[in-house]
Amino acid sequence: MATFEIFMPALSSTMTEGKIVEWLKQPGDRVERGESVLVVESDKADMDVESFEAGFLGAVLLPAGSTAPVGETIGLVVETEAELENLRANGTATPSPTATPTATAPPAAVPPPTPAPEVKVEPKAEVAAVGANRVIASPRARKLAQQLGVKLEGLQGSGPHGRLVAADVEKAAGKVPSIAPASAVVPLPAVVVAAPGETKPFSTLQQAVNRNMMASLATPSFRVGYTITTTKLDAFYKQVKPKGVTMTALLAKAVALTLVRHPQLNAAYSDAGTSFPTAINVAVAVAMEGGGLLTPVLAQADRVDLYSLSRNWADLVARARTKQLKPEEYSSGTFTLSNLGMFGVDRFDAILPPGTGAILAVGASRPVVVANSDGSIAVKAQMQVNITADHRVIYGADAAAFLKDLALLIENDPESLAL
Repeated sequence: MATFEIFMPALSSTMTEGKIVEWLKQPGDRVERGESVLVVESDKADMDVESFEAGFLGAVLLPAGSTAPVGETIGLVVETEAELENLRANGTATPSPTATPTATAPPAAVPPPTPAPEVKVEPKAEVAAVGANRVIASPRARKLAQQLGVKLEGLQGSGPHGRLVAADVEKAAGKVPSIAPASAVVPLPAVVVAAPGETKPFSTLQQAVNRNMMASLATPSFRVGYTITTTKLDAFYKQVKPKGVTMTALLAKAVALTLVRHPQLNAAYSDAGTSFPTAINVAVAVAMEGGGLLTPVLAQADRVDLYSLSRNWADLVARARTKQLKPEEYSSGTFTLSNLGMFGVDRFDAILPPGTGAILAVGASRPVVVANSDGSIAVKAQMQVNITADHRVIYGADAAAFLKDLALLIENDPESLAL
């Protein structure tokens, strides 16, 4: 006989605490090995936590809505019904999973029936146990299915690798999907309004962003700007836009191909020296509803064709805004792109994300009166780009050479982005 502790897991390398979204099991429920027990909100995503041991959920020490540091005990799993009764007889606290947590109420003391082994849970992003079969479904889809009385077995998933998403469940229930499919245009995040005089606590995502911004202050960075004529790029975009290509994908592809020639800009600082990654993964900043931002990653952007890259991007953004990204889909970027130009901003400086060597800020393309090399006057579409780089691994000449080649590609041969 044994009692196993459920700890708050570390769902990402930057996670220091997590919030319990919901308990999928109630105290006394049977728990199978590999079955999801609860959903935890990390700094950037909601993920299932599944048990490594079979038995019974003996105690819920922190209810839904509570926040706990990584490694804190939040529940117990026991092997036998006798141990379950022993916990109940000893008055072990089992707060209701729907109870409202209080900031001052510590978890109840738990009499240890036997010494608890090491952590016996692991994060699981997408797999939900349904009877003896396993259905690939997001936590939101599973919860929605319970609310609407929809059985997940037999449903066709529209998410990556056939995963069931909330829109699939709503469709099965005869409702109009409230979440746009990945191929649809993703709306801008809603503005969160606070009452005058109100202090709104930071969300888990905002706290993670705040920690990263403070960490960036320790990086000796510098900035270099460049003006790029976008006449040919704009014309090419009009040709490929009806095929589902986005401007973000075009810019990410152009950056990735330029990084092939300038690997120093794809590198990052480490205590051992300059770290050169094995792939070019372009992360793109996305504003999130409720505040904060995520940087979904277009993996191997230099090797993926433009049309697949655009489809991947639409899918990443849709899942980012429903908190369904896997950790590697938002934490593996080697170079970051921030495009506030889509909001009409003509120039800005971006803050360097920790762990990377450079970030490119892209302003809006605008018609500008310019002087040609022969002295004539013309109106051309131009955009301002500014790169922020870690001066420990990237120098001014490196950044200038990268921007020059990026401009040459965009100004002279944007059609090559589709090859």
